[in-house]
Amino acid sequence: MLLKTVLLLALVAQVLVLENGLLRKPPMGWLAWERFRCNIDCDKDPKNCISERLFMEMADRLAQDGWRDLGYVYLNIDDCWIGGRDAKGNLLPDPKRFPHGIAFLADYAHSLGLKLGIYEDLGNFTCMGFPGTTLDKVVQDAQTFAEWKVDMLKLDGCFSTHKERAEGYPKMAAALNATGRPIAFSCSWPAYEGGLPPRVNYSLLADICNLWRNYDDIQDSWQSVLSILDWFVAHQDILQPAAGPGHWNDPDMLLIGNFGLSFEQAQSQMALWTVLAAPLFMSTDLRTISAQNMDILQNPLMIKINQDPLGIQGRRILKEKSFIEVFLRPLANEASALVFFSRRTDMPYHYLCSLGRLNFTRSRVYEAQNVYTGDIIRGLQVTTNFTVTVNPSGVVMWYLYPIKNLGTPQQ
Repeated sequence: MLLKTVLLLALVAQVLVLENGLLRKPPMGWLAWERFRCNIDCDKDPKNCISERLFMEMADRLAQDGWRDLGYVYLNIDDCWIGGRDAKGNLLPDPKRFPHGIAFLADYAHSLGLKLGIYEDLGNFTCMGFPGTTLDKVVQDAQTFAEWKVDMLKLDGCFSTHKERAEGYPKMAAALNATGRPIAFSCSWPAYEGGLPPRVNYSLLADICNLWRNYDDIQDSWQSVLSILDWFVAHQDILQPAAGPGHWNDPDMLLIGNFGLSFEQAQSQMALWTVLAAPLFMSTDLRTISAQNMDILQNPLMIKINQDPLGIQGRRILKEKSFIEVFLRPLANEASALVFFSRRTDMPYHYLCSLGRLNFTRSRVYEAQNVYTGDIIRGLQVTTNFTVTVNPSGVVMWYLYPIKNLGTPQQ
């Protein structure tokens, strides 16, 4: 009996070591990849190449244009920053593009009230062919990131095997925690295993990673957004229970402010990612973003919903023949987020519904605030019919909250 108790305590201790207490709400910030990719030609394109200058200018925008104060605090480097390894095997940034080093960038970010994220890849190479983190380098690289005062690590999985990932991701989680520095851990592990059980064990993953990529990289198109959404909906029974404070499903970056989405589609991605309790990592040029797109990304009620302390991932609850879909996310204080989403391509659709049809059963009066317009819809009861007008590929999003109990109905 004593041996069994010791073994159980050892297992519990191992799990607790992996719990770093970080990201109790979905992380928010900026990530370089989707917009700037692996542009390393600083001679021809100095303003847009992956460089110290780019990240400092984005840090300035995050701090000065209201982003940081709304919660967008992570400034995240992606692939193509690495210059090689020194004689002792330590990672080095490209000396021409990052002349002052990564610790300098971390200090700069911290001086502005931001956090710095960095990228590596489990295996011999990163996805773009730069030096990766092999299993024998995991502890060394974790220590390097801690010495640089990095706040998040995204560990990709290109050029790794199933066996290397099964060993490497838990090893990196333990190594990061062993540094004593709080470093959030973003894993690409499930994406390389098809994203689903039995190859992906989400219970185990939640003890190892703070967030994880499940599916394909997002591209700057509405078709890409829909493909990710469709995959999340098709597997929501598996994915939804896996998410929560400290461990999040990551459907990938926000495209808002780039080239591939219309205004309606940009509003839709923001609303749908929010109802999915997704990390909000913008990947756009914050130096040139339009006021219209800033309004979408800086919507305070949207951010409040995304950052809800319960951390429950929403799900699609209704799919209509009219090509209207309804998503619901339970929130704190018995509130809910509702998203009415149109897959139509013809004209605005007048969708008639009621809270009863959306599985609300309690005898209450509700109010709803339209997240984008601010309009208040009053006097909603379970049997009240209402109509929302949803534009093609657009959304209407409500923050719904109870204001009064109607008492117990007589039998």
